[in-house]
Amino acid sequence: MLIKLTGGTVYDPANGIDGQVRNLFIRDGRIVHSLNGATPDQEYDLRGKVVMAGAIDMHTHIGGGKVTIARNLLPEDHRADPEPRRGLMRAGCGHAAPSTLTTGYRYAEMGYTAGFEPAVLPINARQAHMEMADVPLLDVGGYVMLGSDDFFLRLLSAGSDQKLINDYVAWTIRSAKAIGIKVVNPGGISAFKFNQRMLDLDEKHVYYGVTPRQILKSLARAVHELGVPHPLHVHGCNLGVPGNVETTLNTISGIEGLPMHLTHIQFHSYGVEGDRKFSSGAARIAEAINANKNITIDVGQILFGQTVTASGDSMRQHANAGHAHPDKWVCMDIECDAGCGVVPFKYRDKNFVNALQWCIGLETFLLIDDPWRVFLTTDHPNGAPFTTYPHLIRLLMDKSFRNDMLATINPEAAALSTLGSIDREYSLYEIAIMTRAGAARLLGLTDRGHLGAGAAADITVYTDQADKEKMFTRPDYVFKDGELVVRNGEVVKVVWGNLHTVQPEFDNGIEARLRDYFDRYHTMKLDNFVINDWEIEGDGRSKILVHPCHQGTRS
Repeated sequence: MLIKLTGGTVYDPANGIDGQVRNLFIRDGRIVHSLNGATPDQEYDLRGKVVMAGAIDMHTHIGGGKVTIARNLLPEDHRADPEPRRGLMRAGCGHAAPSTLTTGYRYAEMGYTAGFEPAVLPINARQAHMEMADVPLLDVGGYVMLGSDDFFLRLLSAGSDQKLINDYVAWTIRSAKAIGIKVVNPGGISAFKFNQRMLDLDEKHVYYGVTPRQILKSLARAVHELGVPHPLHVHGCNLGVPGNVETTLNTISGIEGLPMHLTHIQFHSYGVEGDRKFSSGAARIAEAINANKNITIDVGQILFGQTVTASGDSMRQHANAGHAHPDKWVCMDIECDAGCGVVPFKYRDKNFVNALQWCIGLETFLLIDDPWRVFLTTDHPNGAPFTTYPHLIRLLMDKSFRNDMLATINPEAAALSTLGSIDREYSLYEIAIMTRAGAARLLGLTDRGHLGAGAAADITVYTDQADKEKMFTRPDYVFKDGELVVRNGEVVKVVWGNLHTVQPEFDNGIEARLRDYFDRYHTMKLDNFVINDWEIEGDGRSKILVHPCHQGTRS
């Protein structure tokens, strides 16, 4: 199939193209320099339209045990937002925790072509992959969770050689078909099971005797030495705790220059100033990120309304259970290797804390200088459902609209925020970096997030509008691997995405240790833990796309 996209205004930061009128050519699902004189089978007149690569959500909870629990916990969420069968789209439901099919449809209808699940429990990875494989129209991938698992903590506590830890990390990534490593409240999920209710950065685990700082340094070094493109993905200590800005700053300095990605940093940027002992630490966080080029972040912006918080951080979710709305919550575990907490929550614009959280996230976006190192997320669904992204984009691009919204929130919170004094407005080029080019670069997706020759033809076309929320809510066209899947904000063809993974090398000797460990401590055998390629590709819908690791520094 030969396709020509004529005369669109292209924003392609990976190739330095900032609003230039260009033609794009697609041959068999890939972007090419030209059609070499061949007549296109289809041509689209995009004069006056904005053209970007398909958007990438690099942190969204769309598969795995906690998402399933959230759906089961909230039948009222499904009843309140049904998605009836229409056209090619099958029925679904859900606002905060939509069903798999509805998730894919709604992402595609906003111009997204990829989403990455940030908390895949290794022993439950098979279920997470089955769930993600049922999300249409979207490429997927997962970050596998380590840092509170018994095997790793035993290695670290025993002073094991870094090479052995690297082998375990690489084996876990490959076995779980993941694209990176996530650590959630390092050591804290495990410490919670030993009746510790807090674990700060330099506080020792009561049983293993190791600190979160040691855990972070060991895992960050492993990911770096294995050449995994995506840095260690870190949900830090003390999420949501006033004063945690100090912990976050110490985490940044304590990693000693190793690459690290701090996720949903809004929830880790709280000071203790003022009468209420709750204040914004966004300026200090932004200053530290601007000064430390090894650090990337996504924001985890909160937006007002009902949602559900679903996290592997059972320590903090248990602490927050008293704020549940509606009043019900779940904490659970599988094989004692991690945790899960699901707490429904409603963010209110007149609530002082919620309003200041809203300000803190926006301050962070606007005070970080480099858009290549900050990524647009709400930590779906924890800060807000992903369907709120167009509203968030407008807040970043339109200072007048932002100030109008600021005037409606809790006035005490607004008075304590510097948000109203920040003049910055994001450009379309910067939005394309945050939601396309930067995310692809951070994940090592060399053929996604850009519109250069050789890239997969994941392309989104918008009509430029002054109201950026309307613009980004309803694209004119979305192409997935060269196939038109959305026209005028409606799905016109259902296709299935790919699974993005990496395969770092490891010494096979680690499997002998692990086999003995599984036989002694797990209910699952080692051979059943490992996910095979045919389990992903056997139905003919999805392909596994393996991205290279660069293991030049491995000893």
